[in-house]
Amino acid sequence: MEEILDINYQKHKLDNGLEVILYKDNSLPIVTVNLWYKVGSANESPNKTGFAHLFEHMMFQGSENVPKELHFKYIQEAGGTLNGSTSLDRTNYYETVPSNNLELPLWLESDRMGFFLESLTEEKLENQREVVMNERRQNYDDQPYGLSWEILFSNLFPTAHPYSWPTIGYLDHIKNFQLDEVKEFFKTYYSPSNACLAIGGDLEFDITLEKVKKYFEEIPAGKSIPEIPEQVCLLEENKFITHEDNVQLERIYFAFHSPAIFETGDAEMDVLSDILSGGKNSRLYKKLVFEEQIAQDVSCFQYSGKLNGAFFIVATARPGSSLDEIKKIIFEEINLLIDQGITEQELTRSKNIITSNFIYSLQNLNSMVNQINAYNFHLNNPNAFQQDLDRYKSLTVDEIKNTTKELLKKHFVELRIIPKK
Repeated sequence: MEEILDINYQKHKLDNGLEVILYKDNSLPIVTVNLWYKVGSANESPNKTGFAHLFEHMMFQGSENVPKELHFKYIQEAGGTLNGSTSLDRTNYYETVPSNNLELPLWLESDRMGFFLESLTEEKLENQREVVMNERRQNYDDQPYGLSWEILFSNLFPTAHPYSWPTIGYLDHIKNFQLDEVKEFFKTYYSPSNACLAIGGDLEFDITLEKVKKYFEEIPAGKSIPEIPEQVCLLEENKFITHEDNVQLERIYFAFHSPAIFETGDAEMDVLSDILSGGKNSRLYKKLVFEEQIAQDVSCFQYSGKLNGAFFIVATARPGSSLDEIKKIIFEEINLLIDQGITEQELTRSKNIITSNFIYSLQNLNSMVNQINAYNFHLNNPNAFQQDLDRYKSLTVDEIKNTTKELLKKHFVELRIIPKK
C-alpha cells in the first residue's frame, strides 16, 4: 500500500511565487491541469460576499487573448473536459486533455491569470451578475430545504466569522457588485504568488516545467494577501430555529463545532459519521429507518474547513412522524455511544470503508491531481496520501468515544424545516 501511495512527483516554485507540482503517471495518454487559487468565500467580508464564487463564472468570460466563452470550446474541441469550483477556502479550475494538447490549458490558464482584467467590462459583469442571482434563486431561495446550510452556518459561527456567510453570497450583495470592487478583488487574490498549479498524467518533468515557465513566468507576482483574523468559535447555549419552507416532509438538522481539517479529532469525526449513518447497519440508520420507521433517511458528516470544522446530523421525517421523537432517538444513540463506546468490529468496518473509498477515488486522474493540490494547500506536502490514510488506520475505540464525548456534549444548533402553513 505504501508504494502505491508514494507518488512520483516534483515541486517547484517560480520567481513570481507560483507553486508548480508535477505528477508523472504515463499509464494513459492524458494529462490534467489543476490550478488552485488560495481564495474562497472566507476571504470576503460580512458586508461584501460572493466575490470568489462570482469569479468561478467570470473566469470563463474570456481574457485578453481568449474570446468570451471560448475556453469551453477550445478544450472540448481538443477532446478534453473542464470545470471550476469554489469553496470556503479555495477556488480551483481544472482541465483534462490528451497529453499532446497540454499547452492548450496552460495557455488558457495563464492568459486569464495574467491578462484577465484587460477584458473585464461592465457588460460582462452585468451578465454574470444575473447568472449568479438566478443560480442563487434556483439552488437556494426557491429550492426545497435550499436555505438550510446557510441558516446553520450563520448560526453556528459568529457574524464576523469567515464561515458564517454562504459561498454563493447574499442576494443583496450580488445585486450590488461594482466593477471597481470586482477588479480589486482579482488584483488581490488571483496572482501567481497566491496560486498552485498541479499537473499530472502522461508527462516528462523537464519538458513540462519548461512549458509552465513559458506561459506563467512573466506574470507579475501580485499583492500581499491579507491575513484572515483568527476567530473564536464558541456556542454559549443551544440554538433552536424553525424555518417554514415549500416542503412536504419535515427535516431536522443538528450542527456542532468540530476540528479543522487534519487537526486532532477530524479523522475521528469522519469515522463517527460512518458508524452513525454510513450504511444500512449503521446505528442511526438502523434505528430510525428500519426499526422505528420514523425517518425517510438520516446522514451525518464532518465538514473539514481550513479554519474550523462542523459536524452535522440530518434526518427527514416520514409522513406522520414526529421530529421530537427523531431527536430523542438521535441523542439516545449518541449518549449510548459516549457511555459504552463503539465495538472493534464497527471500527474495523469503518476503517476498511474509508480506505476503500480513498483508494477508489484516486483511480480518477483529476481526483488524484486535485488531492495533490489539497495536500499542498493544507499540509505543504503534495505527497501526503499515506500520512492522510494513517490518521484513520491508527485510531482506537477509546479515541472515537472520547472525541464524541468532547464534541457532541457541547452546545449545538438545531434547525427544523417544516411545511409552510
